[in-house]
Amino acid sequence: MIQSNAGIFPSIVNEIRAFQFETISPERKAILLPLINFIQEKVNKEQEIRLNFICTHNSRRSHLSQVWAQTAAAHFNVKNVFCYSGGTEATALFPVVAKTLKQTGFQVATLSEGTNPVYSIKYAANEHPIICFSKTYDDYFNPLSDFAAILTCSQADGGCPFIAGAEKRIAITFEDPKAFDNTPQQEEKYKERSTQIATALFYVFSQINL
Repeated sequence: MIQSNAGIFPSIVNEIRAFQFETISPERKAILLPLINFIQEKVNKEQEIRLNFICTHNSRRSHLSQVWAQTAAAHFNVKNVFCYSGGTEATALFPVVAKTLKQTGFQVATLSEGTNPVYSIKYAANEHPIICFSKTYDDYFNPLSDFAAILTCSQADGGCPFIAGAEKRIAITFEDPKAFDNTPQQEEKYKERSTQIATALFYVFSQINL
């Protein structure tokens, strides 16, 4: 893997160095290919790249995908990438997701409390923080057009046959770590899912020719 020039925090860089692309099956790589092609086409045309990761509740997988995709873009020096997340309904970012990212080396700050807290998540000292809170995919905070809608859960994939404004609709689903909430395996399984999502998205950006 290439050396990052993005000033990414050292503990995250250590995590990145441990990603193993060979664990991604050929079948999974075929599923990731439409996203690679979307990003590559935008790079070739020198256009902005908007990625909106969508799941049912915008509480776990979609946030992990948003954060790791933005980090991967910085790591591989792919410019003009703007990552978002949303749900078919809004709930709250599950606290264990923020905890998992913090333990990985991200700087996590709570900007507001309440039933739907707002978090600032930074992967590098001099880069814009990623603002995370639960919202619908068509929330004003997200792009209204010219974006790729990336469905990270099968429920959202099945429940959203049409996403207004999406230039491309891509299903890249992951198993929900929610199944392990309040169990002894919770921390381990959230870390496992975070690493799986990160590995897939770093593979995607590693394939982009600049």
